[in-house]
Amino acid sequence: MDFYLSSIILIELLMAAMTIHVIRYSGFNNQQKGWYIGTFVTVMICSAAEYAVHCGYYDPKFATILTIITVIQFSLAPPLAVFFVGALGLHKASKRALWFFIPHAIIEIVSAPFGWIFKFAEDGYHRGSLFSLYSAFYFVSLIFLMVSMVVVGRKFKHRDGVTIIMVVLILIAGILPVTFLNIHTAYISIGMAACLCYIYYNDLVQEDTKAELISKQQRITDMQEHMISGLASVIESRDTETGEHVSRTRQYVKMISEGAKKEGIYTNEIDDNFISLMYTLAPMHDVGKIVVSDTILKKPARLTPEEYEEMKKHASSGGVVVRQILSGITDETYLKFASDIATYHHERWDGSGYPEGLKGEEIPLCARIMAIADVYDALISKRCYKEAIPVDKAIEVIKEESETHFDPKLVDVFLKYVNS
Repeated sequence: MDFYLSSIILIELLMAAMTIHVIRYSGFNNQQKGWYIGTFVTVMICSAAEYAVHCGYYDPKFATILTIITVIQFSLAPPLAVFFVGALGLHKASKRALWFFIPHAIIEIVSAPFGWIFKFAEDGYHRGSLFSLYSAFYFVSLIFLMVSMVVVGRKFKHRDGVTIIMVVLILIAGILPVTFLNIHTAYISIGMAACLCYIYYNDLVQEDTKAELISKQQRITDMQEHMISGLASVIESRDTETGEHVSRTRQYVKMISEGAKKEGIYTNEIDDNFISLMYTLAPMHDVGKIVVSDTILKKPARLTPEEYEEMKKHASSGGVVVRQILSGITDETYLKFASDIATYHHERWDGSGYPEGLKGEEIPLCARIMAIADVYDALISKRCYKEAIPVDKAIEVIKEESETHFDPKLVDVFLKYVNS
């Protein structure tokens, strides 16, 4: 009996802990919580009641109290399987099954004074002439539980069929000793199985939550990319000479970034996420042109020095525009990356660029990559004020401006991969 008492105390503490966890857990809705709380609390009640009756310390003067306790236990034991099935996720089936066990609870209450189901005599607990009625309800509840386990197993076998099998084995291991050896382990096994299912379903909730977050993040990313592409299209429609400039430069920046990663250059910054951001945000590099007047932007000739100074303002304006558009819908890392590309892609390695005259690695890496792609495409493209120059000549220009206009390490990468 000492071992039996220890087992009951442990299962009571475990069920209490699980009940508290269910109440505090935010992953389940109220209906799912209700089924689990019903399961755990019922296990606590039935386990304590069974121990009170079968602990071996019987006194006839407590017969009435033990009768009431046993009525509660016998009334709850069959529905326990229904609570468990509801916790497994078969809510509709469980709600229907509960109605089946209501008459049983009424029978238990009505028959208790007459000892039809059970009774307590001078020498202790005895089964009544209609005990088989309780056994039938209990047997039906177990069949319902096992069938439900099969249904759940089929539903979730692609995710974790082994867990369902283990739950079934635990239930069988607890029910068989009660049936054939009169060893009271059923509630302990049901409690353990319910805990395992709770852990299992908690894992599923976490997986689903993670998948939902990934899906939402992907929708946000898609929205951002559509916004960026749309904004770039607006710029292209105004700056008609650069029609395909945006789409070509994003390919160039991807080539340079991937090449740098392969060559082991700036590996402290360039990773897959950096390359993805570079490709996604490159179209934002000329977004500042949205504040430049059409007179300057569409002028069919070279700009005067004064006009050029106005055009140069698109760099500093670009960073402001980016932050105005993307603020509140993305994180600071994404925002800074886009802003740096738009603001600093006209800076020069020797410090003679604009808008801030940054020098060397003071210039953000993303802007240094963008600078090579931007100039190279401008060289090989026809403009209203110039003809396109041959690719080999454009490559030579990029090479010559290494260490003056461009980062020499990135130029080396560009030269290696531009024709590959």
